[in-house]
Amino acid sequence: MSDENLVQKLIHVQKELKAPKGQFNKFGNYNYRSAEDILEAVKPFNAEKGLLLTLTDEPLLVGEWHYIKATATITDGKDAHIVTAYARESENKKGMDHSQITGTASSYARKYALNGLYLIDDTKDADTDEYQNQNNQQQTGNQSSNQTSGNLSDKQIKRMYAIGSQSGIKADQIKQVVKDQYGKQELSQLTKQEYDEICKRLESAKGA
Repeated sequence: MSDENLVQKLIHVQKELKAPKGQFNKFGNYNYRSAEDILEAVKPFNAEKGLLLTLTDEPLLVGEWHYIKATATITDGKDAHIVTAYARESENKKGMDHSQITGTASSYARKYALNGLYLIDDTKDADTDEYQNQNNQQQTGNQSSNQTSGNLSDKQIKRMYAIGSQSGIKADQIKQVVKDQYGKQELSQLTKQEYDEICKRLESAKGA
């Protein structure tokens, strides 16, 4: 065992770690990394340096909202370094029971605790607010040329939501993809061709 202290060992792991984006969102058409991807990638480096990583969750009530506080602790048996992160439980997620909603929040919180511990930059990942804000800004200059008014009826929009619900995709997710990838602020601004394309993507997302 080397004479390195915990800080030196952690710096080495942070430098060498490459956490792949092993997950794919079929509807949003993007790759992203999960907490499990990070854990799989970091285990050999932790073992090499004799480091023990543990993850714990704690439910918190802030006002009317439930949060999951995730704590990532790494130790070499002498010293320890701790990073925490929070994720809010969704108020409602179609197709999920309460335990699954909590599990999703736990996965997000653990991911961001691990990001902080190992200095993983997820700001360009498609499941982050930073990514969405960046895309929205990029689309602003193109919206005047891309938008057309009143193409879709309420019936078509409801059908789109229904297909999404069957695939476990919320209305808010559909709206976000329409904004990010089609440059439309409202679903009614979609063309018939874009509508058909999105419906096909929603249907193909079933079971993905």
